[in-house]
Amino acid sequence: MSRLQKKYNTNIVPKLQKEFKLKSPMAVPKITKVVVNVGIGDIAKNKTSIQKALSYVSNLTGQKPALMKAKKSIAEFNIREGSPVGLKCSLRGKRAMDFLDKLFNLVLPRVRDFQGLKKKAFDGRGNYTIGFTEQIIFPEVEYDKIDRVRGMEITIVTNANNDKKAMRLLEEMGMVFEKENENN
Repeated sequence: MSRLQKKYNTNIVPKLQKEFKLKSPMAVPKITKVVVNVGIGDIAKNKTSIQKALSYVSNLTGQKPALMKAKKSIAEFNIREGSPVGLKCSLRGKRAMDFLDKLFNLVLPRVRDFQGLKKKAFDGRGNYTIGFTEQIIFPEVEYDKIDRVRGMEITIVTNANNDKKAMRLLEEMGMVFEKENENN
């Protein structure tokens, strides 16, 4: 069992059960999966670049990502139907918890001028998406071995039915949100 999972089971579940006045610990919100997306549309024709991108995403997540292909052609972006446009990796269970533990405790503190994540990034159904402009903030990525700096999107999917409960869950797990300004 991962460190974050132990914290969830022993500390977070009882605290949120009491806070939300839930009768069963099974009703406490939990993380169902973490989805990591990386766009690779510009290297679709370069096989070695695709292999490098596959390699660093699998190093980050601990599993092989799926190659996502375009569903339809878009002439303005030079994309043909069926050409590779991204990499997607869905993490569940222990892998998801290990990835979030690393994200909260190693990666986010390494972001320059980090003041917390925006609270507006919730989707209304308890899911939170974080966008990064460069993958080099992850400790597994070796700067010498990447062909170019790429962005990525990480979506944390919860079974919470609203954003307030999901935010409390993520705060208890260690995610840091921006402080509210009294001036605004």
